[in-house]
Amino acid sequence: MLEERPDLLRPAKRQRLDLVATQALDEKDASLVKRHPLGVRPSGNALTAERNCKTACGPFARLPDELLSHLLESLDASALLRLGAGCRQLHAFTRNEELWKALFIESSPKGFAWKGTWRSTFLQQSSCVEPVVDCSNVFSDLLHRPFFCTHVSLENYGRDVPQSNQITRLSDLSPEDFQATWFSKPFILTAPVKEWPMSSTWSFESLRENYADVAFRAESVDWPLRTYLTYMTNSSDESPLYLFDRSFAEKMNLRVTLGPSPEADYWPATCFGFDAFSVLGEQRPDHRWLIIGPARSGSTFHKDPNATSAWNAVITGSKYWIMFPSSPNIPPPPGVYVSEDQSEVTSPLSIAEWLLGFHAEARRSPGCCEGICNAGEVLHVPSGWYHLVLNLEPSIAITQNFVPRARVGAVLHFLKEQKQSISGFQDSVSDAFQLFHDRLEEYDPALLEEGMHELSRLSKGVKGKWEELTKTETTADEPAGFSFGFEADDEDADVP
Repeated sequence: MLEERPDLLRPAKRQRLDLVATQALDEKDASLVKRHPLGVRPSGNALTAERNCKTACGPFARLPDELLSHLLESLDASALLRLGAGCRQLHAFTRNEELWKALFIESSPKGFAWKGTWRSTFLQQSSCVEPVVDCSNVFSDLLHRPFFCTHVSLENYGRDVPQSNQITRLSDLSPEDFQATWFSKPFILTAPVKEWPMSSTWSFESLRENYADVAFRAESVDWPLRTYLTYMTNSSDESPLYLFDRSFAEKMNLRVTLGPSPEADYWPATCFGFDAFSVLGEQRPDHRWLIIGPARSGSTFHKDPNATSAWNAVITGSKYWIMFPSSPNIPPPPGVYVSEDQSEVTSPLSIAEWLLGFHAEARRSPGCCEGICNAGEVLHVPSGWYHLVLNLEPSIAITQNFVPRARVGAVLHFLKEQKQSISGFQDSVSDAFQLFHDRLEEYDPALLEEGMHELSRLSKGVKGKWEELTKTETTADEPAGFSFGFEADDEDADVP
């Protein structure tokens, strides 16, 4: 499942929020927020300040912060260093970590050592020798906001979940119960994952010991696991890099079976039953990922690709989930904006921004489902549901997308009507709908007939294509529209 889908894992269009600490924190909590390392303060403080460094940066003073930041993105490292030596205002802006992260990713260095910040890592110098410049008279929300979001506590957002919002927790389910009742609902199972051999053997220490030099995809970079684990424990990114690798099973020589086996490392919970995409064999789209990330990492709101359902199993750590059904007649989650054709989503860039600005409203919204999936548990994501995921602590998880029998019609409809949103198939697959149709006809003609009947009924548009297809007892969840999917290229992300 694309839980998370990091670079993902994030929507193509983003909305920034003008956050003020007092909106999210009371005075006691606000005192716990760290001082910006350069002393930069929010823009509002300039109103009472006796001095403002912006007046000393010449013609750059005329530029809005957003435009200045955009111009700096076109400069190389040497130009940023020279400009940053000109005055405190420009020094603060040229120290923006997003600039140095972009330079690092573009350069794709080999054999580097992570130094604690993107700037230090790009320059390959210890963070201890970074210049200490007093920028306390620099006032910028653009520079202060990411730092604030990085250091404000997020753990409380997963607590005190209203009873009506709580995701159902079950020990296990039978395949019959899942297909009859639960395929369209989120739930957490507490028993199946604990039966996996890897559940008792995987930890950060064991992975480092066995796979330290294996390169895994973390959004837009491929790093040896030892490097990523060092980054996890020594970085201060607002939106931490998220390891999200689709080829982990091959890289780690894991054996994955369809059901419980003493020879296997893991298998899907048996309640999920037959996965209709399995009929595609080697031509099925990307469908399983290893997910590793530090606390505060995760994915902003997205839907999983190709109208698929998904499961997400936590091996170690814990994840907070907040989920909403979707339909043309149901508004998206607060703070999430969908284009008329539902092909584009605009939402805050970081998880922290959304939680600070919209969580309280979302919790009161109809259809909201919340829960914490702990180590040894697995969560089911119905197709078409928006979901945001936050790691409450450093976590290791495995996720997989699948097509239950009850959703075959949804997937056929998506592949036929939403071709522009299809993701994860190999370039050699020119018509995913026809491929899936033909393979189902060979494997299970009766299942294809059921799916085509559903597709035909939806295509008539009597009640709205996806609402009719994915209706539940209380709401309608919508597999069409924006999907958090992966293309079949060298990058696993863009996303969630």
